[in-house]
Amino acid sequence: MRIFVPAHSNSRSPLFAYTLAEVMVGVAIMSVMFLTLYLGFTQGFGVVQGSRENLRAIQILQQQAEVIRLYTWEQIDPASGWIPPTTTWTFYPLGGGGNQGITYTGTVNIAAAPMTESYAADNKLVTFALTWKSGAIQRKRQISTLVSKYGLHNYIYNPQGQ
Repeated sequence: MRIFVPAHSNSRSPLFAYTLAEVMVGVAIMSVMFLTLYLGFTQGFGVVQGSRENLRAIQILQQQAEVIRLYTWEQIDPASGWIPPTTTWTFYPLGGGGNQGITYTGTVNIAAAPMTESYAADNKLVTFALTWKSGAIQRKRQISTLVSKYGLHNYIYNPQGQ
């Protein structure tokens, strides 16, 4: 068997290879792509965590606004001491090793209703404010509701049986 190698070959492709500069550009492009992917995952998880915290805060506020409507008029009076002015809730309490999760701090403000009608003295404005720390950011949500002296509690629960 004879192998013939031509003296003048026009095909130069077997002589070419990747240079160090081309490899470095490829590595740089891949590094930017992986960094962007990692940053996208990190931002996505942060947004989901913030949404969970916000949703839990809204649930706590809604619960407190619904419960306050079942109190009697005397219980709503701040002088009675029935409603504590400050309350805390801990969410994700299953964290181990001292990790207690997110702590929500709620405050209650009971004031006169902002109305000028003749029945204004029979109404109060109850405002619940909730604060918590998410990472390095202090967050706050609040909800307000009007409570009437002759409100829902008289229809659902009447201890005197009247």
